Amino acid sequence: MNAYLGDPRVLFAAERTLLAWQRTAIALMGFGFVVERFGLVLQTVLHESTGGSQRTFSLGLGVVLLLLGAVVALISARQFRQVVKALNPAVVPPGYWTNVGVVLNLTLALIALLLAVHFLAGVGVGT
Repeated sequence: MNAYLGDPRVLFAAERTLLAWQRTAIALMGFGFVVERFGLVLQTVLHESTGGSQRTFSLGLGVVLLLLGAVVALISARQFRQVVKALNPAVVPPGYWTNVGVVLNLTLALIALLLAVHFLAGVGVGT
């Protein structure tokens, strides 16, 4: 076993890294939402038909950013779990919930996927 895996600071460093990736995922998802909605605002302001190229571009880019945020959340959760599994169990404080960040990331990924599906399903209805 590596010496650093027995250092209690490694758990908290890994958790800070997970939180940084969570912020990145949230930023990507938020930007994707804004981009998608901005296309809808442009469509309304410019009185374009629902098939406008600007709307299609903003929808596509928004969905891609949402999905990228979901992927970032899932990958970072997996990486964190790998680090926690490799740690010496003695360095985890008793009663410390190491799964809270992972559950949050999974929830964020699910929300991003649901938003992407909602946006794509709304295309046919003319949202």
